[in-house]
Amino acid sequence: MNYRPYEKHVPLSLSLSLSLSLSLSSSIYHSLLTTYFHTTNSSFNLSRSPLLLATMLKPQLHQSHLSTKIPFLLPKPFIHGSGHASFPVYSRSLSTKANKEVRVGHKHGSIKSIASVTQQSTDVKAVVTVKQTVVDFWTEIGIERGLDDLKDLFGKTLLLELVSAELDSKTGLEKPSIRKYAHKIDHEGEDIKYEADFVVPPDFGEIGAIFVENEHHKEMYLHDVVFDGFPTGPVHVTCDSWIHSKFDNKKKRLFFTNKSYLPSETPNGLTKLREEELETLRGNDNGERKNGERIYDYDVYNDLGNPDSDPETARPVLGGKEHPYPRRCRTGRPRTESDPLTETRSSSFYVPRDEEFSEIKMGTFSAKTLKSVLHALVPSLSTAIVDSELGFPFFSSIDALFNEGINLPPLKKQGFWKDLLPNLFRAITDGTKDVLKFETPDTMERDRFFWFRDEEFARQTLSGLNPCSIKMVTEWPLRSKLDPEIYGPQESAITTEMVEQEIKGFMTCGQAVKDQKLFILDYHDLFLPFVSKIRELKGTTLYGSRTLFFLTHEGTLRPLAIELTRPPMDGKPQWKQVFRPAWHSTGVWLWRLAKAHVLAHESGYHQLISHWLRTHCCTEPYIIAANRQLSEMHPIYRLLHPHFRYTMEINALARQYLINAKGIIETSFFPGKYSMELSSVVYDQEWRFDYEALPKDLINRGMAVEDPSAPHGLKLMVEDYPYANDGLVLWDIIKEWVSDYVNHYYPDSSLIVSDNELQAWWTEVRTEGHADKKDEPWWPVLKTPQDLIETMTTIIWIASGHHAAVNFGQYTYAGYFPNRPTTARMNMPTEDPNDELLKLFWEKPEVILLTTFPSQIQATTVMAILDVLSNHSPDEEYLGQQIEPSWTEEPAINAAFVKFNGRLKEFEGIIDERNADIKLKNRNGVGVVPYELLKPFSDPGVTGKGVPCSISI
Repeated sequence: MNYRPYEKHVPLSLSLSLSLSLSLSSSIYHSLLTTYFHTTNSSFNLSRSPLLLATMLKPQLHQSHLSTKIPFLLPKPFIHGSGHASFPVYSRSLSTKANKEVRVGHKHGSIKSIASVTQQSTDVKAVVTVKQTVVDFWTEIGIERGLDDLKDLFGKTLLLELVSAELDSKTGLEKPSIRKYAHKIDHEGEDIKYEADFVVPPDFGEIGAIFVENEHHKEMYLHDVVFDGFPTGPVHVTCDSWIHSKFDNKKKRLFFTNKSYLPSETPNGLTKLREEELETLRGNDNGERKNGERIYDYDVYNDLGNPDSDPETARPVLGGKEHPYPRRCRTGRPRTESDPLTETRSSSFYVPRDEEFSEIKMGTFSAKTLKSVLHALVPSLSTAIVDSELGFPFFSSIDALFNEGINLPPLKKQGFWKDLLPNLFRAITDGTKDVLKFETPDTMERDRFFWFRDEEFARQTLSGLNPCSIKMVTEWPLRSKLDPEIYGPQESAITTEMVEQEIKGFMTCGQAVKDQKLFILDYHDLFLPFVSKIRELKGTTLYGSRTLFFLTHEGTLRPLAIELTRPPMDGKPQWKQVFRPAWHSTGVWLWRLAKAHVLAHESGYHQLISHWLRTHCCTEPYIIAANRQLSEMHPIYRLLHPHFRYTMEINALARQYLINAKGIIETSFFPGKYSMELSSVVYDQEWRFDYEALPKDLINRGMAVEDPSAPHGLKLMVEDYPYANDGLVLWDIIKEWVSDYVNHYYPDSSLIVSDNELQAWWTEVRTEGHADKKDEPWWPVLKTPQDLIETMTTIIWIASGHHAAVNFGQYTYAGYFPNRPTTARMNMPTEDPNDELLKLFWEKPEVILLTTFPSQIQATTVMAILDVLSNHSPDEEYLGQQIEPSWTEEPAINAAFVKFNGRLKEFEGIIDERNADIKLKNRNGVGVVPYELLKPFSDPGVTGKGVPCSISI
């Protein structure tokens, strides 16, 4: 008899474990089997039943002629103590008799009901897909692994329990559920298939949900369950979740089918389960959260420092009246001894289990890459660059980072580094040393002197890494709103005469303001209150700054003036000076130094505000509230879910390594230890949810006005504004998709007003997630479909388009750091001049500029981090690329998504066409990098394009 066709039914891990066990005595398997039957509550005692053991381990080749069972044999034999091989057999029934009485597992207290299956019963096959994980593959063979293999062998891997969508019409109680174990049938690639056969009574009704119990000792990643055999077609349950072991938590996991329901439309058999599952996810606010839990709750940012180990890392709590801030996910760790307001830190930060990265993403970014850069590469840089304050002596030494690289001490696993960071580890010289050689950014590849040019400096305010700060000048003269008693005179040093000298022949200053031709980067009032305390920090300095631009007839911006201001401090009065483009060497070099300061301001604002605060930080409360208040079967939860994936995990990693005390941001960017406090001030003074919508953001900054006759209903003040032009197309595409989706489920306003889950979610976003702004009048009220459409579009835009625009160009524009220095380490030589400084400036102005730039360790560390943060994972989920399984359940939603996908593909062509248009000088020209940051799709790696669904990096 040939048993090989059935070998595929044997677990791969079991085959491996058995093949490695040939030299083991049978006593080990006796122990395994004894433990197995003990854990399954069997009354058998193998040590007292040698006949039973022998029977189990002996080939079962003589089957009764009445049996419908077929033996499934293992591909490798057990070895008995005698040295003879025996083949254990796994048998299962291939068919079910029509009138067979089966046990159904509705458990109410201790009562189990039994129902008879009649001729009208439906035979249903469930196929379960489990993703094999890296952890599974590399788990060492041990007692638990052996037990799990035996459970696979005996068909006891997963217990499935079917729940009817309807209550019993006679009793008004839940219908008895149907229970069945799923057994392993196949293992191909990363997918492991399990199967279970159900006999569904005719009065059971539609499946509404399933309970799943994992009989293994380790968690497993459950992808989906498909039930086939119903007259109406297959029933799909998409899980995409980690299933804990029953030995860790006896509570079964609940999953609803892919059909979406508003709360008022929930089938009566699911109403209670819907509420109970939300209660589970809310948990309580007691105790420390443990890895593997699925509890969502709020807390303030009180875990950025570690004052018990280093008093210098004490940081204020962000969140509350003194330092308003969005809330983060609660971890519940104990407080520090030295500061009862500060939470202790840990090497691992809790996030709910399903918010953690997939293993592919873990392998390409996440902990593996970021931790490796921070724990191995950065210390190696510190060893190679002994003096942490050492700057670059020549510009050629900066260029050498790309041409020759940095010789590092030997790093372990050279091949690992080359695979992990291919853009950085371009060459390994020999076995004794590693060379960190940066890839030349596309900007520098096209034009080596791009960073030096004023026109590129101006162009990047519209199409660079931070196109979100440029504003129109609406009032003249410029004037501070800060208290003159503290910060000095309010009048700007940029005068009408200065402006007219720069635009002479075009128009007067007054006419330029009236004709909407003047634009500004204004960091004056925001930064001035921080100047005094930031200047007390070692290796950094700060000014309040204003940078003025003029819109030329070609549609480009021309820089006119930079004003740098120091408030009264150290017994000195306010100091301010205006620097302008010049045609004399002294003025030229002062202008270059002033630009370096402004670029440092831009870098800090971009990273802390445009990037971290407005996307990562402010989105986390939406995610927490959604999981606490919106059922998994709620259509709005399913609309938003793709845009929330992995955000909580990357935010936790940021708190651990990037925004924490003495982390990358503090040690490399100009605000230093005041970085997060600065972002709190901006949140307090500037952040509004309604202004996060792209059209309203543009209007608020004076970059657009409403015009019903114009495309997108807006007239741009700078017609060639790549971020706005592409962003508005993407905004409209997202809004059309959201409109189709929302209008399908909410055909009239009453459904929105009466949706208790939706209203609870939005109330909690405001009152808990953004509690410090809960009373602001600008919060939208969800009363109409249009209200909901605008709110959903705003959230999706921030998580996708806005984040892509400020994230994936980081290495392109800041990889060559003189284009975007992260800090300025030296004051302007004209602020408090002395003979020695002026002599150096007069004779070696390049040295002054290089000393102003970040140090070698700061620059190279940031460059390495930006390479990682600009990277697309191989499993990136791009906007509109892949439909969610639940959306396919509704033909109207499926059709709307197809249209959404088609418009995004069309949008790619629009971007290509715009980049090829020579009239659009802010995205086209000699040496100019085309604007592709909002191009929807991308290959893996650092590409400078691609719009993922969510903030996942």
